Amino acid sequence: MEKVKEEKKIKIILIKPEIYSRVVGYFRPVQNWNIGKKQEFKERKPVKIDKGI
Repeated sequence: MEKVKEEKKIKIILIKPEIYSRVVGYFRPVQNWNIGKKQEFKERKPVKIDKGI
């Protein structure tokens, strides 16, 4: 008697994640920004501010 191995195929769909940034107290999707604002966002560097200021 032969044993038959059943293979299942899964369809994987890759999508681009939506990135949000906080602007003046609320979050906005970056994809809606103009070219200049998107470039400025890429060049941003996080800064840690001490509480003692």
